[in-house]
Amino acid sequence: MTILVLGGAGYIGSHTVFELIDRGEDVVIIDNLETGHIEAVHPKARFYQGDIRDRAFLDSVFDKEKIDAVIHFAANSLVGESMTNPLKYYDNNLCGTKVLLESMVAHGMDKIVFSSTAATYGEPERIPILESDKTEPTNTYGETKLSMEKMFKWTGLAHGLRYVSLRYFNACGAHKSGEIGEAHTTETHLIPLVLQVPNKQRESVGIYGDDYDTKDGTCIRDYIHVTDLAAAHILAVKYLVEGNESNIFNLGNGIGFTVKEIIEAARKVTGDPIKTVVTPRRAGDPAQLIASSEKARTILGWKPEHTDIEEIIASAWKWHEKHPNGFAK
Repeated sequence: MTILVLGGAGYIGSHTVFELIDRGEDVVIIDNLETGHIEAVHPKARFYQGDIRDRAFLDSVFDKEKIDAVIHFAANSLVGESMTNPLKYYDNNLCGTKVLLESMVAHGMDKIVFSSTAATYGEPERIPILESDKTEPTNTYGETKLSMEKMFKWTGLAHGLRYVSLRYFNACGAHKSGEIGEAHTTETHLIPLVLQVPNKQRESVGIYGDDYDTKDGTCIRDYIHVTDLAAAHILAVKYLVEGNESNIFNLGNGIGFTVKEIIEAARKVTGDPIKTVVTPRRAGDPAQLIASSEKARTILGWKPEHTDIEEIIASAWKWHEKHPNGFAK
């Protein structure tokens, strides 16, 4: 089976490519390298550098390659940036997906797995969050991802496209080989920021608010190892190949960790005291975000294998310690 991975040079995309190739699948990658890294591209994958907003480029790839299914990671994903530059997110995320779907329909391709986000829910009504809960995003990033989901839905009704949308929170960790990991030019994720302290790249890590209604006053989030996320995307492809209907699944461990628990686990893993500085809350940060993944477990047969937070952080540390500047030489 030949799988096209859009954004396959990015963090979750590259890990998914590695997993696909480990399982004997044929992989084609499209990435414009805006945030992805050529060094993260698996040597056995066929790589095309280009933009999904370029219809002629997409058509050329679909004409050349016999694609069985698409996994779509190609999107801008910084919440803060999405609020200061919303049109960038509408252009890349929505316009890019529109052009992609036009090309897929023209080439008779009808299966796509979409890397969505639990940011589609906005402020949760309850914990854990269910797929049936209301979707009212509180930022442009979540709004564009929700709009992309709806684009798949209506395209499916008109043209027979079937899709799986996977909504998840905090991807973390790194590949067991230590060859690829998380590397962002603008780092906003907690675990890499925490690990920059023992890596001597920052003196301390900030805690945004310690007065939340949680067990230690800091925000609680659901962390999922990137390899477990990759496995879920592959199971979703299998689900569609077997002829099942379009669907939406949450992905999470079902348990959350506070910011202070993440920092304490990182202290144990690295042996560094990791200095912290408490600063005021950030606007729009809910106290708890935990997703129920019972539906994915039941229907897709997905079961996260990496649920111990120290193990997750240890895999990230293995990568960051050896690659303090990411893929930069």
